[in-house]
Amino acid sequence: MAENENKVIKIEYELKDAKTGAILDSNIGKEPLEYISGKGQIIPGLESKISEMSVGDKAEIAVEAKDAYGEVNPEAVQTLPREQFAGIDLEVGMILYGQGENQETVQVVVKSFDDKNVVVDFNHPLAGKDLMFNISLLELRDATMEEAASGVVGGKGCCSCGTGCECQ
Repeated sequence: MAENENKVIKIEYELKDAKTGAILDSNIGKEPLEYISGKGQIIPGLESKISEMSVGDKAEIAVEAKDAYGEVNPEAVQTLPREQFAGIDLEVGMILYGQGENQETVQVVVKSFDDKNVVVDFNHPLAGKDLMFNISLLELRDATMEEAASGVVGGKGCCSCGTGCECQ
């Protein structure tokens, strides 16, 4: 790929745990994944390797944890008061979503709980894992001006610009 930014890339993939070989995710036989390069929409270690591919190429791409979802951060495991989870029927392993410090969506996994506290893990579930992707590059084209500006393939999307633009 000559330019690495603002390309619409369509891929088919199978994701495995590099250590165990267990399949973690796949879109084979489903809708291909489309993203705009250079926007941070996929993990950096994968995006950099896909940028070296051409349409029709198939590749097995190893991505180390540090270039995927990062290493496990022990400080990301926190104990919070049970009151913050009022009305939620908690289960160990349950995934919950909330808002982070900068209003971004955050995902936490419930590790344990009792009557007073809930221990949650803010690490991504794939943090600390080396990954193996089997990729087929199906399509590659320049993003339209609208796609490049919004970061959304094929349309306006919602840019969170605060101007009241219409989201599709």
